[in-house]
Amino acid sequence: MKHDQDYMRMALELAESALGKTNPNPVVGAVIVKDGVIVGTGLHRKAGEPHAEVHAFKMAGDHAKDATLYVTLEPCSHYGKTPPCALLVKDSGVTRVVVATEDPNPKVAGRGISILREAGIEVEVGILKKEAQQLNERFIHNMIHETPFVVSKVAMTLDGKIATHTGHSQWITGEAARKEVHLLRNQVDGILVGVGTVLADNPKLTTRLEGTSKNPIRIILDTHLKTPSDAYVTDCTEAKTIIITAAEVGSEKAIALKEKGADVLSIPTLHGKLELKIALQQLYKMGITDILLEGGSEVNASFMRQGLIQKYLVYIAPKIVGGANSYTPFKGEDIETVDEAVSLRFEKTEWIGEDIRITAYPK
Repeated sequence: MKHDQDYMRMALELAESALGKTNPNPVVGAVIVKDGVIVGTGLHRKAGEPHAEVHAFKMAGDHAKDATLYVTLEPCSHYGKTPPCALLVKDSGVTRVVVATEDPNPKVAGRGISILREAGIEVEVGILKKEAQQLNERFIHNMIHETPFVVSKVAMTLDGKIATHTGHSQWITGEAARKEVHLLRNQVDGILVGVGTVLADNPKLTTRLEGTSKNPIRIILDTHLKTPSDAYVTDCTEAKTIIITAAEVGSEKAIALKEKGADVLSIPTLHGKLELKIALQQLYKMGITDILLEGGSEVNASFMRQGLIQKYLVYIAPKIVGGANSYTPFKGEDIETVDEAVSLRFEKTEWIGEDIRITAYPK
């Protein structure tokens, strides 16, 4: 006999299948159960389209009466591109609603649950709450901080090297890990590197997957506008490019880059370095809700030291490079004691082909 957790896990799996497709909205899954039988399922497939509850009730039809609705996120209570789901649930005939977690959106924030309870519907909140919040960690961060959710992706050897002293890094990890990186790119709004990576590798920073895939917006940190006008990232036919700089956007170089189709965003500097928090705030206003950070050592260190990384994905390959001058993932300024180190919490460790992936969060 299945229990609340089993049905909620099904709803979470439905929601997970839409990761990267609903931005800026959350991913949501819904399951309707009556007398131990699943009579309706649904997920939010894309921003602007019907929410998960709408699809589930459409499938359930009259079977929704006296049923239980399992939903991964509190039903919305405000009018946006679609009507409030809380009103739909209220009038559906269900007698019980199980919600994994509350909606952090200030426009909702408990109001959806209140509408249901005031209508006499039994509401239980918190089943698989941690899993639901982790699934929507990007959306929750957006609602609280109004900045993109930044994921740092690092591929390194067992001795912590991302490239040899010459800068050579292809390929540290195996094919399975490299394919997963393209899956990650397919899910995020933006991918960010420093101009050093552009100059050294001339990457395309696009998603290379079989079938239909989404190319994230390419974001280049380039304080002095060193990006060559013939670099792959300036070709905006496949993907949009934003170059963040301290230089004058009306300069000859900036105009040349804009003529290629790139956006040039000028932000303030502090001690000669770009104000990254301001850059993130501006990017969020431009509609970028999450970013995959694939920068070099200096860019990674700048984000890390300023506390601007929300999640770390570290791929460790069964290789040792050695050498005093080989590159490490995080460079920046030296610290005096280990007490000054950024503390992380390891969430999980998994095999990805021949490599190991560690998922970690700042403490």
